[in-house]
Amino acid sequence: MVNLNTKYLGMDLKNPIVASASPLSKKLDNVKRMEDAGVSAVVMYSLFEEQIEHESLALDHYLNYGTESFSEAVTYFPEMESYNIGPEKYLELIRKIKETTEIPVIGSLNGFTMGGWTEYARKIEQAGANALELNIYFIPSDPSVDSGQLENSYIELVSEVRKSIKIPLDIKLVPYISSLPHLCRRLAEAGVNGLVLFNRFYQPDLDIENLEVVPNLQLSSSSELRLPLRWVAMLYGRVKADLALTTGVHTTTDVVKSLMAGAQVTLITSEFLANGIQRATELVQGLTGWMDAHEYETVEQLTGSMSQKAVAEPSAFERANYMKILTSFDKNLRY
Repeated sequence: MVNLNTKYLGMDLKNPIVASASPLSKKLDNVKRMEDAGVSAVVMYSLFEEQIEHESLALDHYLNYGTESFSEAVTYFPEMESYNIGPEKYLELIRKIKETTEIPVIGSLNGFTMGGWTEYARKIEQAGANALELNIYFIPSDPSVDSGQLENSYIELVSEVRKSIKIPLDIKLVPYISSLPHLCRRLAEAGVNGLVLFNRFYQPDLDIENLEVVPNLQLSSSSELRLPLRWVAMLYGRVKADLALTTGVHTTTDVVKSLMAGAQVTLITSEFLANGIQRATELVQGLTGWMDAHEYETVEQLTGSMSQKAVAEPSAFERANYMKILTSFDKNLRY
């Protein structure tokens, strides 16, 4: 009998299929549907730092038009009126979800500066969230800011939030870090319980007729799985934090690969947005069928079985494999 139970952030989950932060969690009915479809936990739609600032300081303009957008936003800030879940409504929604569902709820804060993060981290905990995700979004455009300063800012922010709450804390990272393993180790030492790899930024497009920078929302595809897959496989067993893989998880095969690389859970949004919440049921059934066919009894047996520490050729995740891939393509050349 296949057992899909897994543990993430100290929570016992019925399977590794988790709904990541998305507009779906703005509605209580959607969260109920996700629970019925088999999702084991849900990450709340992010509460943005700009919302907190807007409410407390009546902030009119914080971000400039034309910067990169990110995966949970469908319009640019600071048009806060169109972003209709404010801080208090956000907290109330968490309370309602906890009252009417049985799956764990992970709150999500999106920002970079200290702002109201620590205050709202406490409020999210008080509202009943089982854990908190820090979704740090920052594009370092100032040439005078070096990588050390940037990493220290991450550590300072995490340390302050960690002091303010007792619930488990994870952080959603970007891949654009000069030494990702080093930062992950520092984050774990600062009190992070889990690492989510990776935040997927949507890049802006240019309207060459109207001379405008425009947001261009595109959902992920399975081809994007390789980047987080590689880093999860390399970090597994090397940092004292749980690992969650997100971006590019669409099929049963994607889920299996993620677990084999070392992820405790897979966080999914694009597949649910593109093909419906019922896809969670199909993924759970698909994972069960695959494990049964390949004689895996538990998710624990699967987790990390093809991580860098476990495979016969660890260099496959590093430079040697890069050289091998380029060399192997020589035979395909027609010139």
